Amino acid sequence: MSQNKLHVRTGDTVEVLSGIYKGGRGRVIDADPENRKVTVEGVNTKYKHVRRTQDNPQGGRMEIECPIDASNVQPICTNRECQKYDEPVRTGKKVLEDGSKVRTCKKCGEEISTPE
Repeated sequence: MSQNKLHVRTGDTVEVLSGIYKGGRGRVIDADPENRKVTVEGVNTKYKHVRRTQDNPQGGRMEIECPIDASNVQPICTNRECQKYDEPVRTGKKVLEDGSKVRTCKKCGEEISTPE
């Protein structure tokens, strides 16, 4: 792809659409548009075995989230009047009067809140 853009951003609440974590929800921790991957909180967790160090004297196993493909997630609509409220929605773009672009819900046309 020539343009490296994703339909989700860091901080969005998303739902997983396919795979063993289907139906799981979480916040996007990291978005990697170059590789089209996103890391979702509480989804696709793996254990990393860490050795004892001065920083980590206990050692043991750490649970970390691994990236999944961005095509397997969709953002959640936050507009209460929308018929797809609190469900995964497709996104579109709308240009405002001042020339800036915003992401919108395809069903209701309302802006999907941009995370801070």
